[in-house]
Amino acid sequence: MTDNNHDIEQPEGRVPHRVIGTPAPATATSLLGEEERTEAAADVPGVNLQDEQTARKGERAAALCFLITFLAAVAFVASYVIFQVGDVETTKTSTLALGGSLTLALLSLAAGIVFWVRMVMPKYSLVQERHTMASSSEVREQVGETFLQGAAESGITKRPLLRRTLLLAAAPLGVLPIVLLRDLGPRYKNFPEKLRHTVWGEKTKDGKDRRLVVEGTGAPIRAADFNSPGGILSVVPEGYEHDLDALAKATLILIKFRPEEIKSGTNKNWTHDGIVAYSKICTHVGCPAALYEQTTHHILCPCHQSTFDAADGAKVIFGPAARPLPQLPIAVDSEGYLVATADFAVPPGPSFWERGDAEAEVREKGGHA
Repeated sequence: MTDNNHDIEQPEGRVPHRVIGTPAPATATSLLGEEERTEAAADVPGVNLQDEQTARKGERAAALCFLITFLAAVAFVASYVIFQVGDVETTKTSTLALGGSLTLALLSLAAGIVFWVRMVMPKYSLVQERHTMASSSEVREQVGETFLQGAAESGITKRPLLRRTLLLAAAPLGVLPIVLLRDLGPRYKNFPEKLRHTVWGEKTKDGKDRRLVVEGTGAPIRAADFNSPGGILSVVPEGYEHDLDALAKATLILIKFRPEEIKSGTNKNWTHDGIVAYSKICTHVGCPAALYEQTTHHILCPCHQSTFDAADGAKVIFGPAARPLPQLPIAVDSEGYLVATADFAVPPGPSFWERGDAEAEVREKGGHA
């Protein structure tokens, strides 16, 4: 066990320099006062003071971690400004940059605190004794003294490098939530309109309705070939087979029914010979709802078990989804291939704030959502 003076002293002939935003450096007094300072400097049973060399190493390691926290927090703000969100790839890059920089900031801040506690502050061997819940005045005084002693032992005033780098690291972290509030402003005022429409509403270059093609192969689908009741296909719009932005909203599931199996909830004017097309994007959180049970005509989303009745307009019969899967109007072209005659009547996928009651608008027009 070694003696270590916990007082904060200034070398002779040196004028104390105060940095704005930090406590004034102590000169003739300490946090504990004269008598307490003497007691704190003495050996205490169960308390092992760190040697100065170890404390210096811990101080430098903690300060380095706090500097990394500061730089990572600045990188978070820079990533938010530089990597704009507009499509799948830029969204991916933005997410990685924001998540990586925030993770590094928080981890380095935690590592700095660990270095501080493990290498700068004393080590204790404590025994917890049972006692009554009500604390006596002596105990409360002892707690106060312990708090002051801990403040001195932490080196928060004695070691200005630790104090200043900790304040530097904490400052940008407090600003990060304010930066993210910008997403609530007018920056994305046109973004909801992009969510309302898909490429199914667009004609091809020669002015024809867009064909449905098999996902993966890109082969167009002839209605006469898709003639087995209970059959199901995953379908994408022709010309957009590799456009991830378009597929995020426009991917379909195509199901073949017997005419008598289709219920009133399905808009029969939007079907062809028992073939029905529904959005594959679950209306809960956007997972691909592509598991199909032929005997019950149920579509299951594997993420959260939302279940839809495909024979009855893909109405929700179980799970957290709040809306049916939108139905796409389809027909056949002059060559007998399935085509989309219009876009979805309501926005596909999860709900969003500006969406409004689109189903009510459709019902007013006499259609099906």
